Amino acid sequence: MKQQGVTLIQMMFALALAGVLTQLAAPAYNAISKDLQRATAARELAQALRSARGQALLLQQAVAVQPLQGDWGMGWRVLRVHSGELLREQRLGTHLKIVGSLGNEVRFSAQGIPLRGNGGFLGGTLEVCGQPGDPERRQVVLAPSGRVSLRTDTAARPLCAGD
Repeated sequence: MKQQGVTLIQMMFALALAGVLTQLAAPAYNAISKDLQRATAARELAQALRSARGQALLLQQAVAVQPLQGDWGMGWRVLRVHSGELLREQRLGTHLKIVGSLGNEVRFSAQGIPLRGNGGFLGGTLEVCGQPGDPERRQVVLAPSGRVSLRTDTAARPLCAGD
């Protein structure tokens, strides 16, 4: 009679092989997942800045983007400056380290120009930090003209400590 199916030894070998492959793939999957979280956060932050500038132009009122609890890595909110009306809030699912030269508020005038508290033009960068030694940096760059760009190239002078 011809045998159909697999033996217990063949099944145990297949399960052991699947377990070893899973253990080898888990760190790579974790690294890819964290990189995707960083990329998503940078893209959403750039979009929030663009949206705030557009709202300022549309409403002809100053609009501000502020980090939640003073930490860009937790998320941010977009609000009208004079009334304090919340236009949008973005909370990040996991805390990320985001550092930069923009301080604790990005304010757009009614003409869409980013301004400092003293009225001077504001330009700067926010960088979403990864693991030390990551070759690619995710930066949201705000030009003094109000243009927002997302850069993923290698930074000449990284903003994240330890890089």
